[in-house]
Amino acid sequence: MLKVVFFGTPQFAVPSLEALLKDDRFTVMAVVTQPDKRRGRGNELVPSPIKTVALNDKIPVIQPDRIKKSIEDLALLKSYQADVFVVVAYGQLLSQDILDMPTHGCINGHGSLLPHYRGAAPIQWCLVNGETQTGMTTMLMDIGMDTGAMLQKATLDIGLLDNAHDLADRLSHTSAELLLETLPKLANGTLCIEHQNNSEATYAPLIKKENYLLDWSQPAIAIHNRVRGFYPHCTTQFRGAGLKIITTVPLVPGIPDEYHTLLEQAETLLPQAPGKIAAVIKNIGAIVETGHGYLLLKEVQLAGKKAQSGWDFANGGRVSIAEQMG
Repeated sequence: MLKVVFFGTPQFAVPSLEALLKDDRFTVMAVVTQPDKRRGRGNELVPSPIKTVALNDKIPVIQPDRIKKSIEDLALLKSYQADVFVVVAYGQLLSQDILDMPTHGCINGHGSLLPHYRGAAPIQWCLVNGETQTGMTTMLMDIGMDTGAMLQKATLDIGLLDNAHDLADRLSHTSAELLLETLPKLANGTLCIEHQNNSEATYAPLIKKENYLLDWSQPAIAIHNRVRGFYPHCTTQFRGAGLKIITTVPLVPGIPDEYHTLLEQAETLLPQAPGKIAAVIKNIGAIVETGHGYLLLKEVQLAGKKAQSGWDFANGGRVSIAEQMG
């Protein structure tokens, strides 16, 4: 039975922890997660999803502000004499001292096909860049940022209308499955370790607020990819106020059959400047001209209001042709 200390914080890491807890080949000695954060109107302290799972299973929880600097927590980690540390979306870098503690090292479940999309936001940036495939990689961690030797991979196809939430949910379960395959093989020495080719590396940096702003002079597919990659945060201006663009459909070949009629209609529309409303389709919503092609607004949110369908927005706001976005 492998003794495991699990490092993780968001919902993305939950299926991996739950899989380890349910499998009698592993004993989860403790969980390390980020400190509780204040959220909501009441500014109440809210535990991470991983902490909630750990407490429900009566697993000890460690929550250092900075894991590398906490002498007490480092001593506690070492006392567990773990066979392996498993890290999935923890949110802090580990020191060499921590990496050296477990017998078989620290194993990371990373949400990309390394060496592509190293970094903090691989799921979001692969969508923004229009990738049609991604996956999970289990990796033997080193001191670098996602530079360690690769252990196993699992590949997933990306649909045109998949957003970051959809893809993260699928990848989180793939992560759990892949870790259950990787860890026993690591322990018995049957894994084939593959070092990353640094010349092929690409990066997925932290997302900044300015990344959310839409540029309507870009092609429809590029705007759509940004909307779904940074779901649900992309914004534009409309009638002098902020408008969040939550879900879109690019009117391009390859869209689902239910939108083919719109694709045919788009071919008959009169040209508009980028960002202008090109059509309002009853019971469907507004179609916006872009730098190349058309984009259907499927779900939006006006500042201070709840999210609403594209049709409710267009109908309730009496949106008209040639009104300007941005």
